[in-house]
Amino acid sequence: MTPEPTFPPLLTGEAVAKHIVPFDKAISMATLGCDAGTIVHNISTEYLRAAFIFAPEVSLEQATAMMIACGIGYSNALGALAPPEVAVHLDWHGQIMVNGATCGHLEMAASCNDPKETPDWLVVGLTIPLVPADDHGGGDTPDQTTLLQEGCIEVDPTRLLESWSRHSLVWINRWSDEGAAPLHTEWRTMAQGIGEDINITHDNTHLSGTFLGIDEAFGMLLRSDETTTLIPLTSLLKNEATS
Repeated sequence: MTPEPTFPPLLTGEAVAKHIVPFDKAISMATLGCDAGTIVHNISTEYLRAAFIFAPEVSLEQATAMMIACGIGYSNALGALAPPEVAVHLDWHGQIMVNGATCGHLEMAASCNDPKETPDWLVVGLTIPLVPADDHGGGDTPDQTTLLQEGCIEVDPTRLLESWSRHSLVWINRWSDEGAAPLHTEWRTMAQGIGEDINITHDNTHLSGTFLGIDEAFGMLLRSDETTTLIPLTSLLKNEATS
């Protein structure tokens, strides 16, 4: 039986059955008005899944920094528990990279989509694959990996969840006390793809160019020929926010 995780003061855990997706459950709970600081979670043989509920007091444009804080928090958490040779990077779109391959992702939803509006709630979800879905080691998808495949067999998922909550809370508090600058500095040290040519879809339009970095609100700066396009972090919000 998986032990119940222990969370820092001000945070409350809400365990859900393994067939329930914590991200979806957290959105439902937030819509009904649950307390901020609730972390909905479950751990199965294959996955660690969790979702952090926030009640922002700033505009959505500013509040989406919570996804950045949670990403940095996860990188710090895994870095503290995994072998030292395990390298963790963060993709702007929310993908988590371990030793160069995708090993989980972050996602985000909010009660509104207007960047200037203050949302009633914002949810950041975390999904981490623990072991391959089959016995073949994932050989058909070399760009996808799991913690087991990357040498993290000794990383207990319950401890990882606890560590993620603690490290994320540290960065959220730093953001609250010091502004976005510390998150900018830390995120750049673990960012995936800055300076590289990428292809993305934004507003149903295919875009290609060089990923220059991020603006003050963590929006992507994409350079193509003589044009720099800003893709706001709010563009990553899931459709649940409008349902």
